[in-house]
Amino acid sequence: MPRRSKSDAIPTAGSDDRPPGPAEDLELVGIRADPLTFLQDLVTEYGDLCSHQTRGQVVWFANSPEFARHILKDNYTNYTKAGTPDDFMLTPLLGKGLLTSNGAQWERQRRLCAPSFRRLAVESFDGLMVEAALDLATAWGEAADRGEAVRVDHDFTALTLRVVASALLGSELTAGGRGFGQAVDDINRFIGHFDGTPPEDEDFRARLRAYAGAKSFLDRVVGTMIGARRLTGPHGHPGDLLDAMLGARDEHGDALSAKELHDQVLTMVMAGHETTAKALSWTLHLLDRYPEHAVRVRTEIDRVVGTRLPTAADLPDLVYTRQCLDEAVRLFPPVWLISRLAVHDDLLGGLRIPAGTLVCISPWTLHRHPEYWEAPEEYRPERRHSRAGHSYLPFGGGPRVCIGQAFATAEAMLVLTVVLQRLRLTRAPGTTVVPEALVTLRPRDGLLMRVERRHG
Repeated sequence: MPRRSKSDAIPTAGSDDRPPGPAEDLELVGIRADPLTFLQDLVTEYGDLCSHQTRGQVVWFANSPEFARHILKDNYTNYTKAGTPDDFMLTPLLGKGLLTSNGAQWERQRRLCAPSFRRLAVESFDGLMVEAALDLATAWGEAADRGEAVRVDHDFTALTLRVVASALLGSELTAGGRGFGQAVDDINRFIGHFDGTPPEDEDFRARLRAYAGAKSFLDRVVGTMIGARRLTGPHGHPGDLLDAMLGARDEHGDALSAKELHDQVLTMVMAGHETTAKALSWTLHLLDRYPEHAVRVRTEIDRVVGTRLPTAADLPDLVYTRQCLDEAVRLFPPVWLISRLAVHDDLLGGLRIPAGTLVCISPWTLHRHPEYWEAPEEYRPERRHSRAGHSYLPFGGGPRVCIGQAFATAEAMLVLTVVLQRLRLTRAPGTTVVPEALVTLRPRDGLLMRVERRHG
C-alpha cells in the first residue's frame, strides 16, 4: 500500500486519540514471525506516527527523525527503558549496566565509564584488533587452500569476542572463549523468542535450561576475572578498560560497587562484541552483492596501507571503506528496534501521549524512509551518513548513544582492512541471506562464503 502523507497520518493537535493503526488486538506471535515486514507495512499504511495493540497494550510507533530526536534527545528524561521489552529481555541477564540502567544510576555509570572510551584510549587497542584480524585472515586463507567455505558470521563473532574480552579483561578469557561463545548463542536462542508466557513444551524447557546454564557460566567468568584483577592489580596495558573502571571515581570519590562493576563488565562484553560482528558480516555480504564497491575499497586500501598492517592512524584516510561500513549498517542495523516508556504525559506529533505508553523507534524502517533516503533499498556508500541526524541511528541517539561507538567503528574498520587486503569473499553457491530480527539483526541461516586469496 502507498505511504500515507503526514497530514493523513498524524491527527490534529489536541486530540487524545491514539495514532492511526489496526483496530484489532494483534497476536504477538504473528508480529514476531516477521517483525521487519510488520513494521514496514505499518508505517507504509498508517504513516510516520502510528500504533497497534497487542494483549491490550497500545504501542506507539514513531518513524521520523523529528520524533526520534524528541524521544531520544530533546526530552529523553521523559522516556525510560524501565518496563520496556528491552528491559524485560536484558535486565535479568545483564543486571543494571549502562545498557539497562536509568536516571541517576545511568548518569553516574556513564560518567565513570566515559573516559575509557575516549578516542585515544580506544585507538590504543588497534594492535590487538589487527592481530585478531590477521589470525582470522590466515585461517580463512588456509580454508581457501582446502577449497572450504567459511561461516563468516560465526568467525566474526569469535573475533569480536576475543577483541572486546582482551581489551576489557586482558588475555585471561582466552581459555573460556569457546564456552563464552556457546553461552551467547544459548542466550540469543532463548530471549529472542520469549515473550513472558512460557509454552508447555520440551523445546521451551530445553532452551530455558540452556539459558540458565549460560547465564550462570557468564556470571562465574566475569566474577572470576574481576576478582583476579583485584588481587593482582593493574594488568599492565595502559588502556585496559577493567583497570580504568576499577580505578574510576565520581565527584564524591565513590567507585562502582561490586554489583555495578560486574554488570558493567558483562554488559560491555555482551553488547560490545555481537553488534560489531553483525556489522562486519553485513558489510561483507553487501560488498559481495555490489562488487564495484568492493573494487573501490580494495583500491583505497592498497593506496593507503599497501601490504603493511594497518594502524589507527590509517583510519581517517580510509574514507570509502568507512562509507561502505556506514551504508551497511544503514541497510542492516544490528540494533533494529529501540523501545522507551513515557514517564509523564507528553505531546508527540500533536497528540497527547499518556504516561506509561510504550513507544518504539526502528532504525530498520527509519533508515529506509523515502523522504530522507533516495532509493532507500539500494546500497549507495556515497550517501552523507554523517549529516543524516536522527534519520540514521545505528548506535542509537541522544545522550544514550552507544558509549562503545568509537571502539566498534575502529575495530570494524581495521578488521575489514586486514581481511580485504588479503582475501576475496563471495557467497557460497546455493545459499540465501535473509535478515532475522532477534535480539540483534542477523543472517537467518548464517553467512557461508567462499574465500580466494588475492593475487595483486
